Amino acid sequence: MKFDDVQPGVWPELIYPAYQSTVKRGPLQPALRIEAPAPVSRNIDPAPRILLPHDTDLTRRGEKAPLGEKIVVTGRVVDEDGKPVRNSLIEVWQANSAGRYWHQRDNHDAPLDPNFFGFGKMMTDDDGRYRFVSIKPGPYPWKNHDKAWRPAHIHFSLFGNVYAQRLVTQMYFPNDPLFAYDPIFNSVPDEAARQRLVSRFSLEHTVGDEMLGYEFDIVLRGRAATPFGL
Repeated sequence: MKFDDVQPGVWPELIYPAYQSTVKRGPLQPALRIEAPAPVSRNIDPAPRILLPHDTDLTRRGEKAPLGEKIVVTGRVVDEDGKPVRNSLIEVWQANSAGRYWHQRDNHDAPLDPNFFGFGKMMTDDDGRYRFVSIKPGPYPWKNHDKAWRPAHIHFSLFGNVYAQRLVTQMYFPNDPLFAYDPIFNSVPDEAARQRLVSRFSLEHTVGDEMLGYEFDIVLRGRAATPFGL
């Protein structure tokens, strides 16, 4: 299958000076397109057995309920024609409600939650839909510049039909006041493309008085592609 090229202004540049670490680690040479002699056609589908209990519910990993605002996130993964991407592995990771990751390199002055580890995985169904339960992450400082704080976000990793095919993006929450000040969010040149990184509040997917719902659809290629490489 041949996909349309991603339109200019959708994906961020590999080097974006306002996002300071890209200057040191971004590649200076243009990317090369590699043409495979034949598409992979066997042993390419991840098996549902890789999912562990509570992988789709990040709030049930600890002994008790974690602190913070409980949410449910759902959406569809589709191709450029709107067709569902079925049986596709998605991984998510995020900070806790205080804005701290469960990672040894995150040592900023915010509490760890012993009942929230901030990672999960799931498979898309026959309609390309995914769903997981979590805690709304908090913003956090990241030392890129003076008063540098990241907007609340959840990282998404999507695998293609082989594990070497991987796209990474971020989902943000509506009306975050930090959008205007975040170089990572603003590294996407086009305003319409940036807004495709922002989830939608969903009363339909809100679960009673338990958790608020958010929708985040992911388009892999084409004019309406979700920006990746963030």
